[in-house]
Amino acid sequence: MSVGVVYDPIFLKHDTGEHPENAKRLEAITGRLKRMGTWDELEKLNPRPATADELKSVHSPQLIELVEQTAARGGGAIDPDTVLSEDSYQAALFAAGSTVAATEAVVKGNVETAFALVRPPGHHATRDRAMGFCLFNNIAVAGSQAISKLGLSRVLILDWDVHHGNGTQDIFEREPRVCYISLHEFPHYPGTGQADEKGSGNLVNIPLPAGCGDEQYLQAMDEIVAPVAQRFKPELILVSAGFDGHWADPLASMKLSITGYAGIARRTLRLAQDICQGRLALTLEGGYNLTALAGSAKAVIDVLLKKENIEDTLGPPLEMSPPDVNSLLSRIKRIHSL
Repeated sequence: MSVGVVYDPIFLKHDTGEHPENAKRLEAITGRLKRMGTWDELEKLNPRPATADELKSVHSPQLIELVEQTAARGGGAIDPDTVLSEDSYQAALFAAGSTVAATEAVVKGNVETAFALVRPPGHHATRDRAMGFCLFNNIAVAGSQAISKLGLSRVLILDWDVHHGNGTQDIFEREPRVCYISLHEFPHYPGTGQADEKGSGNLVNIPLPAGCGDEQYLQAMDEIVAPVAQRFKPELILVSAGFDGHWADPLASMKLSITGYAGIARRTLRLAQDICQGRLALTLEGGYNLTALAGSAKAVIDVLLKKENIEDTLGPPLEMSPPDVNSLLSRIKRIHSL
């Protein structure tokens, strides 16, 4: 079965100037996919804007109005990290709606897996606040719609962006039908996501220390993510796919490689195949070194296409002295009775 992709040029019109989260990110990904011939292997899904009801399922009317009015005035800064241009509201609507479109295509069986290549990213946006480069929480809107409109009773959201998805946690911390798992650097922006933050038992935070690389991430996938997923038995897996954990990324201190991202994706795909009929949809979050971002995104898509040979254009980090995460993972196992 095919792998779907959702993309629209509207995402390039969210003009942030010299901000790290800029249009060059998507241009790098789509450009690499097209140069390598991968773009032609993907099923193109129709992008669309989120509806008012879809946004209101996870966001307050006040936040939606703030984003709309700021863009209508020609743009501006909501906070020092989060800026808008005149087209940002429309781009944010399409980012959320296109993530829902990818989810709908997977749940309805039109494609086996799907990747929404969107911006602005979303996982820092809380119910009431745009922050951390994010305007609307794309993955949260999709998860909410999977339950309310697509009839699912259990959705797992896996967040492998290097920053904790505080917004996704905020929105779902009392929603037992959604299990949220985050692997993130800690302490790091936004300062949330400690191991004992577990909501109503549906939040699993894996706060990894700086310097963790492929081995530590894959260990966390095997020892924490897999058993949590197998116990929760989701009917769909959604992924906040950030690539800022790569060793070349300027905004973090992790040591993942492109090969490591492929390994994370393989494990995620295997979980979806074992537990939820292969239903897996991803949406783009962070990643700010263009070469690492494009290479990592292509590697994940190659995994979805079930390709064995993954090209790692940057290779492993030159220096590697990773921390021992055994005691941390043991503590998380105790917290969640794994």
